[in-house]
Amino acid sequence: MYRVWRFVAEYSALLILGALAGLVWANTDAASYHAFVEFPLLEGGPIGHLHIDAEGHAHRTLTVHYLINDVLMALFFAIAGKEVWEAVALRNGSLRGRKAMTPLIATAGGMVGPAAVYLLGAALVGKFWVLANGWAIPTATDIAFSYLVGRLVFGAGHPAVMFLLLLAIADDAGGLFILAIFYPQGELQPAWLLLSFGGALLIYLLANRLPRTMDSRHDHRPHSTFAHTRLDFWPYALGGALSWYGFQQAGIHPALGLLPIIPAIPHADIDFGLYSAEETGQHDLLNRIEHMLKNPVEIILFFFGLANAGVEFSAMGEATWLVLAGLIIGKPLGIALFGWFAAEKLKLGLPEGMRISDLVVIGCVAAIGFTVALFVAGVAFPPGPVQDAAKMGALFSFGAAAIAIAVGRIMRVERRHMVVAE
Repeated sequence: MYRVWRFVAEYSALLILGALAGLVWANTDAASYHAFVEFPLLEGGPIGHLHIDAEGHAHRTLTVHYLINDVLMALFFAIAGKEVWEAVALRNGSLRGRKAMTPLIATAGGMVGPAAVYLLGAALVGKFWVLANGWAIPTATDIAFSYLVGRLVFGAGHPAVMFLLLLAIADDAGGLFILAIFYPQGELQPAWLLLSFGGALLIYLLANRLPRTMDSRHDHRPHSTFAHTRLDFWPYALGGALSWYGFQQAGIHPALGLLPIIPAIPHADIDFGLYSAEETGQHDLLNRIEHMLKNPVEIILFFFGLANAGVEFSAMGEATWLVLAGLIIGKPLGIALFGWFAAEKLKLGLPEGMRISDLVVIGCVAAIGFTVALFVAGVAFPPGPVQDAAKMGALFSFGAAAIAIAVGRIMRVERRHMVVAE
């Protein structure tokens, strides 16, 4: 069973299974599918979709969809945020220094290119103002699937795989920023963010900084030991709950609500990198929390796929093709052009063993949007035909895997395997 679960987790099989189940259900019995997704679990509670009646009274409805997308998916974005935090903040983080500049600039191209293709297409079909709000959907890159396809195309030992991972992590950071700034949930009330960031700061001072300060004259570190063994992750869980609630009340997407607490959690000043085997040996609190969350998040992703990929095939429309064009045309163009400019014109170079032509292949691999693209589609458009059409484009982005394999062969990519020291 352990081997089976490792295979399922590594290949995000539960997410794919959930998406397929949602597709089949929605296309065989759409009424029961939507009744399940929008089933109200709690009326008038402290969390849920905000409704304001004719008299100005506000109340919230907690539905299955809200529970999955806004509450449980916060754990998924917390793991993504943890990887971004390590890459940016730690001394040996992979997105620090000159070595990260070319991937960062290529990432910018991988976001500008798809958005430009999408918006240009929306203007050409004469529905710019109807479809323009979906510009961010094709900017997303699915880390897990892109990594797997990248290894298939380049081989595990090719420097392009690490370049792709750096790009995907930076893309995640850009996606989190876009969600927070451009897709607010209702009227913004930024004062509530004091609860999120103030709570995170307070938890950091009381549960992290204070014990270490009090132990400065004690070699056996009694206060830090108490915080580590007795309090463990519970203060940060409380801070995370407060932060999540602050985001909901502030009108910012609450799925991002755990991000402020991440820097407050104790972490060893080392980053082995995403998907690195050494990462599993880390026993600092932040890595232990990530290890605890990985299996539950895999199950959450099944329900995310089920609740978000259930679109009827008849829903295909302009938004479908615009999202798909943004991903399979805009991504490779943007990444290749911006990466070439950084490497050649700015003289920042590429990792040893990489060619300029590899940037085109990386762009094709990064065109798999899926998870985050589905999520953004759900907040860019209200429920209805346009949202369903945009989600269909995100689902079709799986075709980028076949395109990447074909382009890799055309570009004569030489697959390289990991070298294992004897």
